[in-house]
Amino acid sequence: MACVSLLAAPLTVPDSLQWAHSLVQEWFIERFGTPTEPQEQGWPHILAGRTTLISAPTGSGKTLAAFLACIDKLVRKALAGDLLDRTEVLYVSPLKALGNDIQKNLECPLGEILQMARERGLMMPEIRTAVRTGDTLMPERRAMLKRPPHILVTTPESLYILLTAERSRGILRDVETVIVDEIHAVADDKRGVHLALSLERLAILTERTPVRIGLSATQKPIEEVAHFLTGAGRAEPVVVNIGHKRLLDLGIEVPASALGAVASNEMWGEIYDRLVQLVAEHRSTLVFVNTRRMAERVAHQLGERLGEENVAAHHGSLSRKMRFAAEKKLKEGQVKVLVATASLELGIDVGTVDLVVQINSPRSIAVALQRVGRSGHWRGAVPKGRFFVTTRDDLLETAALVQAIKQGDLDRLIIPQCSLDILAQQIVATCAAGTAGHSQASHQQGNGRVDGSAGEGDGWNDDELFELMRRAQPYRELTREMFEQVLEMLSEGIASQRGRYGAYLHRDRVNHMLRPRRGSRLAAITSGGAIPETALFNVVLEPEGINVGTLDEDFAVESSAGDIMLLGNTSWRIRRVEGKSGRVLVEDAHGAPPTVPFWRGEAPARTNELSDYVGKLRQKISDLLPSTSPVGLSQNNPDVAAAVVWLKDNCGLDDAGAEQAVEYILEGRAVLGAVPTQTTIIAERFFDEAGGMQLIIHAPFGGRINKAWGLALRKRFCRGFNFELQAAATDNGLNIALAEQHSFPLADVFQFLTEHTVPELLEQASLASPIFGTRWRWDANRSLALLRFQGGKKVPPQIQRMRSDDLLASVFPDVAACQENIEGDIKIPDHPLIREVMKDVLTEAMDLEGLKEVLRGMESEKIRCIAVDTPVPSQFSHEILNANPYAYLDDAPLEERRARAVEMRRMLPESVLEEVGKLDPAAIAQVQDEAWPDVRDADELHDVLHTLVWMPDIRHQEPRIEASGLGTQQALSTHVSGGN
Repeated sequence: MACVSLLAAPLTVPDSLQWAHSLVQEWFIERFGTPTEPQEQGWPHILAGRTTLISAPTGSGKTLAAFLACIDKLVRKALAGDLLDRTEVLYVSPLKALGNDIQKNLECPLGEILQMARERGLMMPEIRTAVRTGDTLMPERRAMLKRPPHILVTTPESLYILLTAERSRGILRDVETVIVDEIHAVADDKRGVHLALSLERLAILTERTPVRIGLSATQKPIEEVAHFLTGAGRAEPVVVNIGHKRLLDLGIEVPASALGAVASNEMWGEIYDRLVQLVAEHRSTLVFVNTRRMAERVAHQLGERLGEENVAAHHGSLSRKMRFAAEKKLKEGQVKVLVATASLELGIDVGTVDLVVQINSPRSIAVALQRVGRSGHWRGAVPKGRFFVTTRDDLLETAALVQAIKQGDLDRLIIPQCSLDILAQQIVATCAAGTAGHSQASHQQGNGRVDGSAGEGDGWNDDELFELMRRAQPYRELTREMFEQVLEMLSEGIASQRGRYGAYLHRDRVNHMLRPRRGSRLAAITSGGAIPETALFNVVLEPEGINVGTLDEDFAVESSAGDIMLLGNTSWRIRRVEGKSGRVLVEDAHGAPPTVPFWRGEAPARTNELSDYVGKLRQKISDLLPSTSPVGLSQNNPDVAAAVVWLKDNCGLDDAGAEQAVEYILEGRAVLGAVPTQTTIIAERFFDEAGGMQLIIHAPFGGRINKAWGLALRKRFCRGFNFELQAAATDNGLNIALAEQHSFPLADVFQFLTEHTVPELLEQASLASPIFGTRWRWDANRSLALLRFQGGKKVPPQIQRMRSDDLLASVFPDVAACQENIEGDIKIPDHPLIREVMKDVLTEAMDLEGLKEVLRGMESEKIRCIAVDTPVPSQFSHEILNANPYAYLDDAPLEERRARAVEMRRMLPESVLEEVGKLDPAAIAQVQDEAWPDVRDADELHDVLHTLVWMPDIRHQEPRIEASGLGTQQALSTHVSGGN
């Protein structure tokens, strides 16, 4: 919202705004005229004090719908002289930048209302706002404690700290309204679970349970998200569902070069040139990419073409100062284009963005909607989005994405249940912060309060604490047994050779009381939160000592003094890498040619809903062209022309994109005989250049299911053939590299796993995978068993890993033991942290239930299974063979991948496409001739007969044998003897 001058004019107040004070009415009508639909429908429920979830498209005014009722209440108190220095409204945002933006946008209407009051001779004190995030400076934090703001803007992590720290708890006691913005962005991961428990802790601290308001543009199922906001055991929430559908201007940009399995440098040049053209046609452009490395690369290339002063980069590894500067430059028109990752996809106001560009599919329908919604972010505007594709699978996936958006579909959110690591952390924080603010009974009635000023010496009754935790929706099914196991871990700790890890509570089992140990509050504050700890080095500009951003540990360690790298679209020369302190000291390289850094991480898998659309789109193209050959494909063919028109109308493709999509499907079908979909799985096997074989299972179920399938199948091969095999899993299938020893009828691969055998196989396979070690470290951090900060300093990444390994060896000695001494399967201990890690591995990193559903479909024949030995790799296999390193299911590096020893042609010869599957008599005769042993003497014949266990009738081959100097009878007797 931009500040505008207010003009005096006769006002007609809409009925839906009659509740507001005349000052607020006048301000609103001058600024906006009439309320929007989410405002009209949301206000009555918010004013009635009900928990309300407002779901509406971006730019529809839902944020003001939540805030205006709060502003009106504060204005009335200010005019009546009842406005005290206390925080009454708490706004929780998943992004720091979004919080900063909201505060700025609140100051404008509050300032205008204050100005109107003064013009009318009304005495009205200022209504103050403040932001409290991890970026808030210490003087601002101290000022906030001395004089609390009336509206406090914060993040889930900072809310947790405010609730736990002794002094800051006091400013939350008078909160009457909690607004949770972009609730979908946290509801489906552990940040949401953490926030749900923080909201319950806030409820017992305040005078009465605050009214909760949730805001989102994209959520499904909406009723489940509403209950997540409300908590368990409370009145039903009100859902104001305006829907997420909105008129959108969407299109897919296809480079001039033909698409393949990987993008060439020439193609990237075409993409950058087209981006420059689009930037020139619009006032401001926001370019979204999927990785931080890509953000730096694209920003650098655009900077070379447009001038560095016209381009900015924005991602999570940049410092707060650099991110804020990038947002400000775009909003004020100082740069024409901003290249960003997910750090800008939520409702941050970066001015009037005319165009949003997405490079590669974002792998999620909701994410695509959020990102495109950043453009046209004002009332009545039409958001404009353009998707750039770089490969043929990317083309099909993006086309399916646009189709899903046009049909109004969304991804389904899955809210994690009973996360024991988060539970442990919040139990420590709750006990360390002091006694309950309410008794259980008074809390449920919403009145009365026990003195909540208790210090660390006071305790919690374990029954009351159990009920408090169960009031959060993700813990409504928490059992007493699970709760007791977590309490046991927190009170007894985890024994190791270095002492006890994670003992934070004294437990009085006689009186059922829990009290914090010394240092528990400090541990909870400095090492709390739900965002996983990643190995990052801080980049510090010398000699100023300014923090520039962060680098991946592996990139930092591999760098040397004098190297030049890119960060924030600026070149920096490395002066020194400090491994112990985790710092990279740099100086300005003044535009010298840089190296683009990398950040390792788990790539987001494609959602189930989008995977379903990809499968249906593949089948639709195949059905539109049931008997069309890919040879000589042209729109002169009426069927091809009709398919192209359908793709243009439904999927946002142009002629070139539609033709390439059709060609891709038909070429793949020509080799495999069918198209892989949700109901048709195809196993393909072919020889590679090293003499081995590659097995591809084409299954477009998404990365989480395919990763589970690939790991379990690899374990099954390992047990069956006693070989560790290279494997990879992508969103569209999985690849296993076979050697010549691995011979079996190809169709048997569909029987290797069943829904009954796969859980145990996948558990055992995951224990040896990097997924398990990473999730163990994350969960140990979140449960406070491993501290992120100690002695006032951050624990370096390498020390974190060492301590993580030591802790794992104490809890789970078999997984850290020498495997030669382990007989049979590794027995998984019944420890709450190990159970949580296994749950995360099987349900978050992978999708075991989804895989079992696929296996059931295969067994019941609802899913058709086809096995094909092919002379050449099909077009569908190319991108699976070229999978990125994050898709690997083993430790072999890129240069040693057998999948790279496959010759792949973008265009298959016409002879292959026309004759694939047919048997050529001449080719058969040639192979027979090549297979026949070339015997020159008796010794070579002796070797051959020792090698062969079966030979055809050789009487018609007598000339060859006579030429070797042996008689027929002698050769036959030798053959029989060798056979025996």
